[in-house]
Amino acid sequence: MTSSAKAEKLLQRDTSQAEDSVTVTVQTPAGAFEFSCEHGETLLSAGLRSGVSLPYECATGTCGTCRGRLMKGEVDVGWEASPALAKLKREKGDILLCQAQAKSDCFLRVAAKIVQTFDNAPARFEGTISDILNLTDDVIQFVVNLSAPIAFAAGQFALLRAPTVVGARAYSMVNYEKETDKIVFLVKRKPAGGFCDWLFTEAVDGTKIDVFGPLGRATFDTSEDKDLIIVAGGSGIAGMMSILERATRSGYFKQHLGHVFFGVPTLQDGFYLGELANYVAESNGGLDVTLALSNEAPAQSCHPDYREIQLTSGFVHTAMASAMIGRYQNTLAYLAGPPPMIDGALRILLSDGQLTPQTIRYDKFS
Repeated sequence: MTSSAKAEKLLQRDTSQAEDSVTVTVQTPAGAFEFSCEHGETLLSAGLRSGVSLPYECATGTCGTCRGRLMKGEVDVGWEASPALAKLKREKGDILLCQAQAKSDCFLRVAAKIVQTFDNAPARFEGTISDILNLTDDVIQFVVNLSAPIAFAAGQFALLRAPTVVGARAYSMVNYEKETDKIVFLVKRKPAGGFCDWLFTEAVDGTKIDVFGPLGRATFDTSEDKDLIIVAGGSGIAGMMSILERATRSGYFKQHLGHVFFGVPTLQDGFYLGELANYVAESNGGLDVTLALSNEAPAQSCHPDYREIQLTSGFVHTAMASAMIGRYQNTLAYLAGPPPMIDGALRILLSDGQLTPQTIRYDKFS
């Protein structure tokens, strides 16, 4: 769909729902931008689907990247317990765009440089959960069947909102297709996690959920002309699988090298190992995969069931540091996992590898 067609579609939708929406004006260093915000929609979602490149990173109230200052109007600030909200100057009108919902016409100030484009703007979809699969005791995979096809880049994520769970959750797409009406997601169960508890304890097959996406800029395209370093902790492998699928399908590893480091506590906690072994086999020597076990020492150097996968002990970022000595030239790094893993990997890549921030793309969980 062309940019003009997308703009026309957006205009038609906004006009038809005008009685249910308010107008939001955002003042930025690049000028002012105006868009409609529907009832129950966050300011971030409304702006992004209107093609306005509002700043964000996690889109779930944790990082604070999407902060703005409300100058006029009234909003519902959303999740009061948001970690990022506690860091803002709320007495001056600071809000989180990913949480706040407009209750009237609003005027905001956002410090980031912003543009407006209708190319690849995220949208709202109705989804239906199916094909639920327990990969380990605490990791679940499921498919969301969408009401309309979606196009996304390898490495992107979507916001999922369940009917009985407060707030949206961000999860990376596991699969990759140029356009598809089925998205595969991966969720690891965490203590007091509302969405994951719902998935693990309720009969959710066939349940309708809201999907907003695609989101995220830590993406891969076959135009990249660099070797790849991929470091993932636990469920961080989700978006990396999409990147590996994209790269493998295009024959990327026949001209470039790929180094994957996947961290789990024990050998029993590994998953997607068959898929990873297949990627190695299809690469003709261009891809290697190491499974790092943080809580046990492997009995041998290769996985007993998947000989293509190497085994090592320790944290995944230290395994990466040991294996990559002298091999950082012309590399692009992708990281996904818990904050300590990301922080450790970043230090190694910047100091030992001498990579620049522009060649490191990461998703830090919280």
